[in-house]
Amino acid sequence: MEKRNFVTIANLSKEKIMYLIQMAQEFEKHPNRELLKGKVVATLFFEPSTRTRLSFETAANRLGARVIGFADPKITSGTKGETLKDTILMVSNYADVIAMRHFIEGAAQYASEIAPIPIINAGDGAHQHPSQCMLDLYTIYQTQGTLENLNIYLVGDLKYGRTVHSLIMAMRHFNPTFHFIAPKELAMPNEYKIYCKEHGIKYAEHTAFNEKIIADADIIYMTRVQKERFSDLMEYERVKNVYILKADMLGSARENMKILHPLPRVNEIAYDVDDNPHAYYIQQAQNGLYAREAIICDVLGITLDEVKNDSTIIK
Repeated sequence: MEKRNFVTIANLSKEKIMYLIQMAQEFEKHPNRELLKGKVVATLFFEPSTRTRLSFETAANRLGARVIGFADPKITSGTKGETLKDTILMVSNYADVIAMRHFIEGAAQYASEIAPIPIINAGDGAHQHPSQCMLDLYTIYQTQGTLENLNIYLVGDLKYGRTVHSLIMAMRHFNPTFHFIAPKELAMPNEYKIYCKEHGIKYAEHTAFNEKIIADADIIYMTRVQKERFSDLMEYERVKNVYILKADMLGSARENMKILHPLPRVNEIAYDVDDNPHAYYIQQAQNGLYAREAIICDVLGITLDEVKNDSTIIK
């Protein structure tokens, strides 16, 4: 079987996205199975993570696999000078698939080119976060009943936010209208605006963030300002609290509108929003389990039909 990787969302067809959404739906019905009994999943996190790492590891465990790996590169041989290439080749001896987060853009692509086993990109620098994107797509489909013709508002750190970069690429198939809301220091990079123009994606840019601006949103996708991406901490302090979503801003919101956030949040969503019916970021994080079960199975060659007809379901 040809080796499958999950490194970028950019090369996924519309059909493949909907296929993975259907698979995630099956795992939401029955997350506990033994489809991967006897398999080993390695999670290599060269950068801090809570939800992504834990949901990958939970997905593997709920599918019957065993998990190896690390959450702190300081405890690895990288501190002794081992190269990324050697680490990937070494771990490939022990595992059937690697889920990897790295602080360098393109690291997952490089790993996929040298590894004899599938690589899943769990985030590479400010570049892409395709597994987060799949759970975002699943959540949008779950809450809206469609991915077609939606008004999606991306708010906050659009310069370094790899989740929003991936979402733009994935939504190219579904005729979205994007609204980019950011201070000029964190505006959507030109390369992604060019991408929108090349793929016929409608977008508007705003610096204001208020009840009137967001009234037509189907999805409001909040992001935190990522302190770790700033070389100038003065710049970070200047922009970190520019946009805070508060409950009193939701009075004109559409009934179907949902608020998403890749988490962790700092203070860009006020706690008075948590009990609002539009808030959906906690359920969104839960969907990471189902989306990542689908991704792991897909790269290991397990089909949707096999999932639907699975006899290893644990009630």
